This record gives sequence, structure tokens and C-alpha cells, in this order.
Amino acid sequence: MLKRTLLQTLMAGTILAATGLTALAQEAFDGPTAGPKAAEGKTIVVLAADLKNGGILGVTTGIEEAAAKIGWEVKVLDGAGSVQSRSAAVGQALALNPAGLVINGFDAAEQQAALEGVTAAGIPIVSWHSGPKIGCDAPGGIFANVSTDAMQVSEVAAKWALDDAGGKPGVVIFTDSTYQIAIDKADRMKKVIEEAGGTVLEYVDTPIAETSTRMGPLTTTLLQQHGAAWTHSLAINDLYFDFMGPSLAAAGIDGRGAPKAGSAGDGSEAAFQRIRTGEYQAVTVAEPLNLQGWQLVDELNRAIQGEACSGYITAPALVTEEGLANTTGNTFDPNNGYREAYAAIWGK
Repeated sequence: MLKRTLLQTLMAGTILAATGLTALAQEAFDGPTAGPKAAEGKTIVVLAADLKNGGILGVTTGIEEAAAKIGWEVKVLDGAGSVQSRSAAVGQALALNPAGLVINGFDAAEQQAALEGVTAAGIPIVSWHSGPKIGCDAPGGIFANVSTDAMQVSEVAAKWALDDAGGKPGVVIFTDSTYQIAIDKADRMKKVIEEAGGTVLEYVDTPIAETSTRMGPLTTTLLQQHGAAWTHSLAINDLYFDFMGPSLAAAGIDGRGAPKAGSAGDGSEAAFQRIRTGEYQAVTVAEPLNLQGWQLVDELNRAIQGEACSGYITAPALVTEEGLANTTGNTFDPNNGYREAYAAIWGK
């Protein structure tokens, strides 16, 4: 299996923090170099958990870009952040009878019954962040679950908070128990913090889909409860920090002040902008979302043609304000030749 080690991940973060995204971008593509030529004239469906989520949107954009290169049509269905909408979207996807389906950003176990109809129809499924098992033959009949190693991402985020606080952070962790992977990521951050001597002040379970309404009042309440003891926020997704700033500003807290925010994924454009300008987010552990979109198309091309999954697992990078100082883009999109590599595999 093609997989980056934790040491390599941490090294990538060090390079990024020290010299910016361009240094990291010089690394050569470490993904697959061989595979089936493009299956011609296919239509695929992307079932997105919620296109308001920057990570999901970034992956969708990558899928559309890759599909244009391989010569496929893409139909995107937005689950709009609710279980009911995603259930309806699975039914819509099945009615479209696509050549393949991409589950984008939600736990496949949530829609197990509906997805059984997809697999029974012989429609191959690939996914992004659909559960804790990464890579080939994920549960639920999924050919490949594309992701970075979520536990590595969580460790990088937690170790940032420890280092930034001199080993003694007071941390609030935000997660969403709707998703098993979110629980696993939050649990790993909690474990790393506490084993190193830091303090987890509170473990907050609040739905990602409701962050726009919940995070403002919740932030105010947490400030009242913990005061200066709250030095760092860690979340399983950047979206939690999209809505904290106004409450922190109302409390007279500077954009670079405590509690400092760090996300264990995904590296949304909004997060990059907050980090770049010092506005209530200090770091994110970013995934190469566009690259992962291309990988999803490649994995689906393999599945459609009955060939083996590539087993490739992408590496994340620690994004800091210092690391972004000499860059202009607001995504982690490594300039490592992945587009050319996949196009060559497909004969395009």
C-alpha cells in the first residue's frame, strides 16, 4: 500500500511552516504510476454530504476537474447536511443508473440500507471520508475510501497545541458523534493531549451541520465557563471555526489570541484565509483535496473495469500563518505532477 508515515507527515508540516507551501510542492507525486486506461463515456454521481463544507466542496471540485480530463460526465447531488436529504439523494443516484457513485464526506454506515440497493445494482462505489477504514475494500461495499490517515492528522493537530502551549494547553475539543470517524479523531486528540500532561477542559459533541447556529452561543458559554484556562481549541473539521470569530471578538479577544484554534482537517479555503490573516484560526492539518478528487476518479475507473484498488493514501500538511506568508493560494494543492501522472495512466 502506498502510504506516508507519521514522520513524513510531520516533516511535511515542518517544511510548510518554515518556508511555505511552495517548498512542499516540490515533492514528486508518490501515488500510482500504472492502471487501466480510461473507460470511455461514463456518467458518475457524486453524493456530497453538504456542499457548505469546504472540504467536501474542494473534493467535489477535484472530481469535476478529473472527470473532464478522463472524459466523463459528473452529476452532483447535495445532501445539504441532513440524514434525510442524503437518504433521498441515494435514491436519486440509484434512479440515474450511473456507472459509478462517489460518497463524499459522510459515514457510509449512516446510509447502509440505501447503499445496499446501489451495490445490488452492480454500481461500484468509492468514497471520501466514509468511515474509519482507509483504502481498499472499506465496509459497505466501498471499493476504496480515500483519505489521509485520520489518526495521524489528529496527532499532528494535538501535538501542535502541546508545543504551542509549552506542553500545558487547556483544550476544548469539538466533534460530531453522527460520524464514527469524528469520534475516533476527537478521542485520539484527547488521548495525545492528556498523555502528554495537557488538560482537556471539555469534549463538545455538536453537529457539523448546525455549526452556523450553535457555535456562536456555544463559544460565549465556554468562555464564561473556562476563561483564561481555555488556551486552545481543537476540532475535527475547519467548519467549527467558521462561526466562532464574532463571539471571540465580542469578548475582546484578538484574532491571534487565546483560545487558539487548530483543525484536524480538512484545509478549507476559509480556514486558509483565517490563518493567513490571523483571524481566529492558527493552524489546520490540510488534505490535498483536489488531488483526492482525482484519486477518486482513478479508483472509480479501476472499479468500473474490474481492476484492483491502488491503495494510495495521501499525506497531509500542517498549515500555519508563517508557512503561508509567501504564498497566495488558499488550498493545499501540491504542485507535484499528480494531474499529469493520472492523465498518463488514463491515456489522456
